[in-house]
Amino acid sequence: MLPFKAVLISFLCIILLSLGASLAQATRGGELTSERGGWASARRDSAGIAPDPKRYASEAIVQVYAAPTYGWKGAVAVHPWIIFKRAGETHYNRYEVISWGSGDKVRRNSNLPDGYWYGARPRLLVDHRGSAAQAMIPQIEAAIKSYPWPTTYHAWPGPNSNTFMAHIGREVPVLKLDLPANALGKDYRSLLNPVGLPPSGRGVQLSVLGVLGVTVGAEEGLEVNVLGLNMGLDFTPFRLRLPFIGGIGQNNVQRDNP
Repeated sequence: MLPFKAVLISFLCIILLSLGASLAQATRGGELTSERGGWASARRDSAGIAPDPKRYASEAIVQVYAAPTYGWKGAVAVHPWIIFKRAGETHYNRYEVISWGSGDKVRRNSNLPDGYWYGARPRLLVDHRGSAAQAMIPQIEAAIKSYPWPTTYHAWPGPNSNTFMAHIGREVPVLKLDLPANALGKDYRSLLNPVGLPPSGRGVQLSVLGVLGVTVGAEEGLEVNVLGLNMGLDFTPFRLRLPFIGGIGQNNVQRDNP
């Protein structure tokens, strides 16, 4: 029993340290304080990350963003979304899953392409441009249409906004999506389909409703999920994947520029 106790204690220590680091980081960044403002007044303007679609009208662009969720949940999870435009277009389309409101949870252009998520600055995860981006846009649109839970939302264990983005990643492997470990809900799978592709679309994942599982993926490396808390090792590049804070180490933006 000693090895089991040691593993359990180590697991709990990692969780507590990660939570403490996440709370400290969120507090410094104003994500858990009045600096983000109230829900209605929180900052939602452009973060100035997305390329000007008029200036780059001749270029196809696909980008994925993630930002801490609003309020205390920002210390434990992120909210992701995808934007894209074809060559010749002068505006982006933004897709994401949002919890509030009745009916379809999949929303189009409800927010600015690279807008602050209710006071939290977004982080760029994926940046594809040119012919590669142009080719994957029809696949992304098909993945959006095939999302299995368009009218259902559960913050834990899913399906939620991270489940939606993970579905796109599975359907479009060339996106090279690497959702952070604190993308709570990314591992949600139906009980009828516990084994399949990871969110990166390359590798294998075993997951029971996103509550217990293991992932081996091209972008994820090795990741273990216990009660929706993910931890593991990423090898490209090498970094720790941790709950609450996402990870420690180099975090490259996935690019495929011409």
